[in-house]
Amino acid sequence: MTLTAAVAGASGYAGGEVLRFLSGHPDFSVGAVTAHSNVGESVGTIQPHLRSLADRTFVETSAGNLAGHDVVFLALPHGHSGALADEIAALSPETLLVDCGADHRLHSASAWESFYGGEFHAPWSYGVPELLVNGKKQRENLRSTKRIAAPGCNASTVALALAPGVTSGLIESRDIVASLAVGPSGAGKALRTSLLASEIMGSASPYAVGGVHRHVPEIEQALSETSASLPHVRVSFTPALVPMSRGILAICTAPIKAGVTGEQLRAAWVGAYEDEQFVEVLPAGQHPSTGSTLGANTLLMSVTLDERAGKVVVVAALDNLAKGTAGAAIQSANIALGLSEDAGLTVNGVAP
Repeated sequence: MTLTAAVAGASGYAGGEVLRFLSGHPDFSVGAVTAHSNVGESVGTIQPHLRSLADRTFVETSAGNLAGHDVVFLALPHGHSGALADEIAALSPETLLVDCGADHRLHSASAWESFYGGEFHAPWSYGVPELLVNGKKQRENLRSTKRIAAPGCNASTVALALAPGVTSGLIESRDIVASLAVGPSGAGKALRTSLLASEIMGSASPYAVGGVHRHVPEIEQALSETSASLPHVRVSFTPALVPMSRGILAICTAPIKAGVTGEQLRAAWVGAYEDEQFVEVLPAGQHPSTGSTLGANTLLMSVTLDERAGKVVVVAALDNLAKGTAGAAIQSANIALGLSEDAGLTVNGVAP
């Protein structure tokens, strides 16, 4: 049976990527595609790479247009999906809702107020299937759910990179440092001077320095929940814009516990992900690059012991729009609907 899927915010980068995956999904047909300022325009005009959907027309983002589908993907700015989701649920309670924005990720109302502001909405099942949560994988919490909060791309990269070390107790969880090189597509299509090509090309620049990035509480929440017995995780997180349209390269470090060896570290990481299709620990001495993950629902990582500094160094790479956002949303929806987890998704990147 073919299921119907609607995409709200389909004119944006994240919404366009959801559409790209849906267009090749064997179990979904694309229903309503909605936008805000682009209502009435064709998909081919705004998303010219989506040739199979080029003749579709963007309609208004309203509960009436979105209700009645089997699944609705909400690819909207933070603060915009919470109230809309409530309206859709009232009209269509059996519809699976997948929020690609931030409105349903955080468990703490105070953290939401500090980092986002505005109305707080109850958290939904976190859409990172491979994440360790109290000794099991998060996919178990996604089975048969009707509400999924797709992750922040930076947050899921860091959480997946460090979860094996935190849950195994091999690292000091209150002294984690993550430095990320990120492409500007993660900031969306909004016109900002700092995102113009003339500002980015030939330059790298940090932003949200000093622990103020909105993904900080999400990272700490995800890592803290890997085990109920863990103390609160503390992360120093600093991203930098680099001149590539999409991708994240995360360099994550943490002190190791006394006596921990490189073999123990590698065993913990490999053991956590050896059965996973979309998260892979590379062979010792091999490190990931963002180019290898372009367009794929794949996170690649390396694990290295810096013996002199007494730290583990985890390097992780993914496509922020694919595995970081839309791919995670599709993968989680597949699980919730009882479909093959890899339906519509690929591990193969695009190169060069």
